[in-house]
Amino acid sequence: MVKLRLKRCGRKQAVYRIVAIDVRSRREGRDLQKVGFYDPIKNQTYLNVPAILYFLEKGAQPTGTVYDISKKAEVFTELRFNQMKFN
Repeated sequence: MVKLRLKRCGRKQAVYRIVAIDVRSRREGRDLQKVGFYDPIKNQTYLNVPAILYFLEKGAQPTGTVYDISKKAEVFTELRFNQMKFN
């Protein structure tokens, strides 16, 4: 099973990558693909929306924080739009 979760990158300041990773891997383990970036101090977010939608359509589960970040960026409205478009 694949999850979309945060992977810490910053040493002194907390900076995170949003990655698609296997559930059995640890937080800093090898990821399948990098799909975004999140800086909580500067409140900056970059999301690769097509990659996120791809993993969500394949059944990936976002963690709580990644879900909140994606919801704020309105990724799930695009997911619903794509599902309605193809059905």
